[in-house]
Amino acid sequence: MRRKLISLPLFLAISAPGAFQPAFAEADIITVTASKRAQSLSDIAASVDVIGGAQIDKANGFNSAEEITQLLSGVQAAVANGNQIAFQIRGIGAVDHQALTPTAAAVYMDGVFLATNVQTGPLLYDLERIEVLKGPQGSLYGRNASSGAVNFISAAPSEETSGYLGWSYGRFDRLDASGALGGSLGGGFSGRIAGRYLKQDAALENIQTNPNIAAPSRAGGERDEFGLRGSLQWQGEGARFLLRAHYEEDNGVNAAPRNLNLDLGEHEISVGADGVQDTDNEFYGASIEAAAPVGDWELFSLTAIEGYGQDYGFDFDGAPAPFGDPTLNANLHYDREFLQWSEEIRLQGDWSLGHSLIGVSAAGEDFEQEYLIWCGELDPATRLGTCRYVGAPGRVGPSPASAGVATTLVNDIDQTRKTAAIFTYNDINLTDTLTLTLGARYTYENIKGEGQGVHIFDDGVVAFNNRDGLGPAIGENRIKENRFSGNAALSYRFSDAAMIYASFSNGYKSGGFNGEVQNNAAHFRDEGLFRAETVNAYELGYKGEPAPGLSLRAAAFYQDYDAPQARIFVNFALPGGGSITSNSLSNLDKAKAYGVEGGFDWAASKAFTLGGAVTLLETEISQTTDIGGNAALFDGNPLPFASDVSATGFARYVRELGAGVGLALQANAKYQSAFYLDAEGLAERRQEAYTIADAEAALVFGNGLELALRGRNLLNKDYAVSGYGFIGYNVFVGPPRSWEIAIRKSF
Repeated sequence: MRRKLISLPLFLAISAPGAFQPAFAEADIITVTASKRAQSLSDIAASVDVIGGAQIDKANGFNSAEEITQLLSGVQAAVANGNQIAFQIRGIGAVDHQALTPTAAAVYMDGVFLATNVQTGPLLYDLERIEVLKGPQGSLYGRNASSGAVNFISAAPSEETSGYLGWSYGRFDRLDASGALGGSLGGGFSGRIAGRYLKQDAALENIQTNPNIAAPSRAGGERDEFGLRGSLQWQGEGARFLLRAHYEEDNGVNAAPRNLNLDLGEHEISVGADGVQDTDNEFYGASIEAAAPVGDWELFSLTAIEGYGQDYGFDFDGAPAPFGDPTLNANLHYDREFLQWSEEIRLQGDWSLGHSLIGVSAAGEDFEQEYLIWCGELDPATRLGTCRYVGAPGRVGPSPASAGVATTLVNDIDQTRKTAAIFTYNDINLTDTLTLTLGARYTYENIKGEGQGVHIFDDGVVAFNNRDGLGPAIGENRIKENRFSGNAALSYRFSDAAMIYASFSNGYKSGGFNGEVQNNAAHFRDEGLFRAETVNAYELGYKGEPAPGLSLRAAAFYQDYDAPQARIFVNFALPGGGSITSNSLSNLDKAKAYGVEGGFDWAASKAFTLGGAVTLLETEISQTTDIGGNAALFDGNPLPFASDVSATGFARYVRELGAGVGLALQANAKYQSAFYLDAEGLAERRQEAYTIADAEAALVFGNGLELALRGRNLLNKDYAVSGYGFIGYNVFVGPPRSWEIAIRKSF
């Protein structure tokens, strides 16, 4: 077999001389499962980035899933409410903080689709690699893959005994411990168990801006999380069976947002104690993979169940007393339960002209949420605050529903979703060098939503929301959709080391219901619904190795975006003057996203490796339909979280010091040009350009021991990771500079 270096984005696999073994090792051909079969990365006629090697092994894993975007050009992430992560790929992706809204980049864990953005939040640990597919994935991945797909793949059991123990301590009293152990159990069985524990004090500083209101440090965000994963595998004559199960908990405090109307410095927030709430989140799931030969083909089945429960909240207005008025205060709490099941069956194999796959899938989901807003201190028994929630007068109707002062807003929603699909994916060898790829998928969805929105008053009155006098906010509705999506590509291989391709693909992201504030009877007929979005994408690409140790990739793309889903912020008047911002997920008319990207990986020597990538992107919204009475507010704006330029770089140097000891130095950085946090394109909702840089120095011993010093966000950049309008504009911000010392023993 021809030998070549692993082609990974930002870094290469290398081997170094001496007795010690560095984190990278030379290999033949990297295989990925992006096409749902083991395939060389260089043979896939699409843009696929892979994160593995030292970037997975370092420390104990990623601190959170959005950190993977630090290693990828053209990929950004919006993070809200502590752990709800929405990926944007090449500018495509709804920026929304609702838990029942999946992202436009379909996220998978070990082949299991994670149906809500909340499920990307738990600890990542014991990963083998991460595969990121850019562009719509309407054939193999189906619904909610209008921008691409992100596959997290955990380490699987093997017959060889292996494992590790890791521990680190760092800034903010950060303690991070992890471990894994796996190997043969006899009789064709092998197993693996892995776990991680992370504890950290607040990273953001809570500043007292009102002398009468204390500013507790916990509001800056505390982490107290652990996870445990086990797997059991059996392999026989051509058949295999793999059982996985996991459980994670998050018991910290979600960091409060920063209200931009306050005069605050970098890495600072300012909220009072009433909005600081303990988090009690749990995530769990199990899956069964089975594969067996059927003649020359293979039959594969994946059955899974995933779920979570959440109980958490934060200071919604991001200020101790907005505009100096404590009665404008608002605190938010979520109580959620979610359960999903899924089944996928695939039959695939080689035939005279290539390779074919056909599959069917089905899934069911049940989501329940209580959304609670109050003012001041909350009484758990009566569920009342100590002052009137600011939105109450405008939401209970044209005349006061009660003479009471203290009010609480309670919104309940229950959404169920049933889906089924049939799909196929085929590589047809037209000649020895020319391959045609054809894929198609037909998807059926049945979504039902029901709920209500009320205000509770301190005189005992419970009033349905009835903004604009349209009737009480209680109702239900059902959305049924049938979608056909697919892809086609033509690839030509000049040699074993060079390939060009042209492709077309389309995908869509489901419609659904807004699950938060329900204002009136129109919620389940109009303002509470959003339609499916679709993307048609065209791409020209190149992959090649023009010289030993050098890997290049380049692509040009154009994406036609129809009915983009976007969170729309609309002001409405309050009785007695003033206004409050209401928002919901809705649809814009159209948008487009186009650009070019390229990257390289270069093993300059056995000791030195570097790589980089850049994406140049243009996006534009086309809006003629009025939204909130103003189409011009959106027309011509760029899409949110769509930097014109994003660039990454990576370098690693290894050297033997003697006596079985080696030195490993590595650094990576990402630059993002300015981008907007939502679709309105307002100057105050713009994140300016910034660069995040990380670095590590490690001593690596021949016995598997590694001692390391690491730094994250070394330039100490202060930047927003998402935003929303409510009594001013609020942003969640990223963590400041941090450091850690670590020890890891691999065996």
